[in-house]
Formats: sequence, structure tokens, C-alpha cells
Amino acid sequence: MTEDQAYILDEFIKAVEDERPDAIIIAGDLYDRAVPPTEAVNLLDDVLGHLVLTLNTPVIAIAGNHDSPSRLNFASSIMEAKGYHVTGQLSESMEPVILNDEYGEVHFHLVPYADPSQIRQLTGDDEVRSHNDAMAKITTLIKEKMDPNARHVFVGHAFVTPHGEAKENTSESERTLSVGGAEHVSSEHFSGFHYTALGHLHQAHLVKHDAIRYAGSPLKYSSSEETHKKGFFAVELDASGEVTSEKRFLTPRRDLRILTGSLDELLEKEPSEDYVFVHLTDDTPVLSPMEKIRSVFPNALHVQREMKSMPHASLTPASTKERHQMDHLSLFKGFYQEVKGKELTGRAEDIFKELLEEFTREEREQ
Repeated sequence: MTEDQAYILDEFIKAVEDERPDAIIIAGDLYDRAVPPTEAVNLLDDVLGHLVLTLNTPVIAIAGNHDSPSRLNFASSIMEAKGYHVTGQLSESMEPVILNDEYGEVHFHLVPYADPSQIRQLTGDDEVRSHNDAMAKITTLIKEKMDPNARHVFVGHAFVTPHGEAKENTSESERTLSVGGAEHVSSEHFSGFHYTALGHLHQAHLVKHDAIRYAGSPLKYSSSEETHKKGFFAVELDASGEVTSEKRFLTPRRDLRILTGSLDELLEKEPSEDYVFVHLTDDTPVLSPMEKIRSVFPNALHVQREMKSMPHASLTPASTKERHQMDHLSLFKGFYQEVKGKELTGRAEDIFKELLEEFTREEREQ
């Protein structure tokens, strides 16, 4: 999707040219894997170069759980002098990045993704066992050294919920941060910060209140994100640190949609370059469905036939028999009901009986 990402990032650059922000925050997952493809590295290099060097806009970034911390951390001190402030690995000092606006200093506290074991080793606190424990420890240490005269922005990459309660991911593209469900972090840890910019979850949303937000991903990366409205947040801090934010939407080169219908219905639709996931509702199997769908939707990603499961209420004693004890007609009736969600009756049953009799007769004559 390099072309699609280049397109959406070009839209973002144009927005930066119009908005002229004091800083841009990227809250993790600059890449989708630890060793990204060359074209992805080149694209990010071009975008950051334009933002930092051409537009003179500071960029503040951290590593996410998809990134390689050491790779992002490389030459970070050199790049900082030019306005690119990236933290791949959390240091013991946890010193903030300090920028100035018309009201004074704003301290950005950069906390990249890290496993609880890494935080336990870094802080020497053996009580850190979960992601919530780790965030509680980190925020406590940061707050102990915070300048009361400055405004403070926390930048983190975690699965944050209002009180640390478990919730479902917002996308199938999000990797689980912890085995066993201990990945959730309470938003209460960020009470001492004027604004908290979060990464990891792909759907843009606030957590508990307006000052704790996920910007979401700039593009849809799975069918589970079909209804997401992608973009970025324009956030303003006043002199006292009060926050106002506004969502800015980005229009992709190609949308991502889920289409449901029979093959004939879908083939009559307006041709589109969008990425589509197709659910076919045809009663009978379709020959070469992807080839036919791509004649209208050339970027179709997946085609599947909707399978109706058999309602539990319709189970009969015959359906619980061992298969080897069932005759051909009973077996086919069970199969038909499981696939179609209804009983085999009427003309359809008569046709099967006729075919079965014909097959049995031919088998006897051989």
C-alpha cells in the first residue's frame, strides 16, 4: 500500500502547510514491522524531511509495538538538532522534549512502547508485572520531576481504557500487547498532564475526556476498520494548559469497503478502484468468483460465500446420530440444513431422491 500511504501523507503535508502547527506528534507505529521494506523507509524519510527541513515543523515521535526501538533510536541525538525528536527506547532519565510557543514552555514526555519486564529492569521495581503497573511507575517518576510552571504533554503507546478495564481492539490489525489480557492501562495515570497523545488503537477516540485521545491510523488497514473516519487531531493548548481539539479528515486515494449481495447484483454496480471485501449471498456455488468480481472491482481483496449456520433450535434427534449410522438421504438433509439454514423439502428433496436412485441403479448395473 505504499502508493496509498504516499497519497494520504501528501494530503497530510498539505494540511500542515495550511495549519502551520508548532509541532507534530506521532504516537508510535511509524512502521508496521520491526524490519520495514525499503520503500516504506524511503517514504518516511521523504515525509519527515519535508516536514522538518522544508516546513521547519518539529516532529515528536515514539516507537510503537510494531517498530524496532533500536532502529528508530539510531542517530536520534543528531536528528534532534534539526527538529526531529524521536524516542525508540525509554531512558532512565526520562527527560522531556521542551518546545516553546507564545505562552512559554511545553514539555513533551515521550514514552515508547515497552514490555513490563523492560520497565521493571529500568526502574528496579520488582512489583511491575503488568502494563498498568509499568505505566503507573513511569508516570509517577515523571510527575516527581515535572516543572509546575510549564504545560505538559504525555506521548505514549498503550491500550488505555477509562479505568484499566478490558476492552476489545478497534481493529484486526492491532497486535495484542500482552498474552493473558494484562495489556490494559488506566487513564487515571495521566491526570497530571494537560494533554495525552496516544497510539496503538486504530480508531480515533477520546478516553474518559477530551484531554486523553487516540488519533487513530491515517488509513484503513483491515475490513474491521470499514466505518472508521480517518484523519488527525488539531490540538491547541492555551496559556493555562486548557485543551481544545478538532478532528481533521483525510480522503484516501481508495476507500476500503465491505460489499454484500449476489454475484449478479455486485456485477451491476458502478466500477470502482476501492479495496473491497465481498460477501456473496448466492444460494449456489459460484465459479471463479474473484475473477468475476475483479472485472468491476479490480482491487478486490477477498471474496467469501455467506454460509448460514444451522439454528440450534432446529436440531433433531437424527442430526445427533453418528454419520456412519445415517443413510444417504439423512446425511444430505443434515448437510443441506447446515449450509442453507433450512430443511430440505418439496421439489429440492424430490430432485435429490431421483438423483440418488439413478446413481444407486447405475452402481448396481456396473
